[in-house]
Amino acid sequence: MDRRESIIALVAVVALPGAAAAQQAAKVARIGYLSPNLAAGTHLRDAFLQGLRDLGYVEGRNVVIEYRDADGKRDRLPALAAELVALKVDVILADGGTLGPRVAMQATADIPIVGAAGDPVGSGLVASLARPGGNVTGLSSLSPELIGKRLELLKQILPKVVRIAVLRQPVALGERTAKDMLKAAEVAARTLGVQPQFFEAPDPDALPKAFSDMISAQVGALTTLPANMFLREHRRLVDLAARNRLPAVYPSREFVDAGGLMSYGANQRDLFRRAASYVDKILKGAKPRDLPVEQPSKFELVINLKTAKSLGLTIPQSVLAYADEVMQ
Repeated sequence: MDRRESIIALVAVVALPGAAAAQQAAKVARIGYLSPNLAAGTHLRDAFLQGLRDLGYVEGRNVVIEYRDADGKRDRLPALAAELVALKVDVILADGGTLGPRVAMQATADIPIVGAAGDPVGSGLVASLARPGGNVTGLSSLSPELIGKRLELLKQILPKVVRIAVLRQPVALGERTAKDMLKAAEVAARTLGVQPQFFEAPDPDALPKAFSDMISAQVGALTTLPANMFLREHRRLVDLAARNRLPAVYPSREFVDAGGLMSYGANQRDLFRRAASYVDKILKGAKPRDLPVEQPSKFELVINLKTAKSLGLTIPQSVLAYADEVMQ
């Protein structure tokens, strides 16, 4: 090796540690995690973190997560979203159904946002599921046909039921999605030989009257259409159903955890685990506008036997066998 080659080799050896350090530093991603109430969604955060670990990300090593939690105070979300924007995070994971992504989108048109919203098209978060078109993408937790499955479950545990209440919040879903769900409910009801009766609660204060109207209409069971307001008020809804002795099937397990009878819907843990793959693609250079919004692929049935007993119900073995979780 001549003198010139020796100098080149020495320079390369000396430069290696610094280059490696710079390369390592470049690999540290910064993710903003915006949540309306992190304490109520720790299972979703854990699923997201597991998804990141499955993809090779380790918090504190090659990824930093900036948590911003409104602690149940929705009016704090815009300021918290602004904090994440000021930190110049690489991507924002927005919790809270449609609410989190919408607030994040109002705070930035540049930073990519990933969410698991109920109706991303109807709520204006994306232009279409196939081509989101902006800085928001992720997953949708809605499938209009699920309302039919919930009615079927009620018919299975209450073979003699005639009238089933369907509670909705008028502004919760986009117009097209709401029409699809109402039509799906009517078609399923005809097939099952039951009468769906629709009731509305535009805000929390309207819930007691809605239940009073249900009792006056002599309904025998209840299901609800998805709504962020219903999820926030899930304990109150479960309490009203119990006081009025109405067997109910809800869209998500939070209601059953609070004492509701049954839930059937998209597996939220799976959605948040899959959200990690969106974050990974964005960190590797993909644009949200080019990442199609995915629909749910896993669904779960959760049953609360204690609540069934309090209502004097015996859940058929065929339904229990289908359940993903049975609470004793």
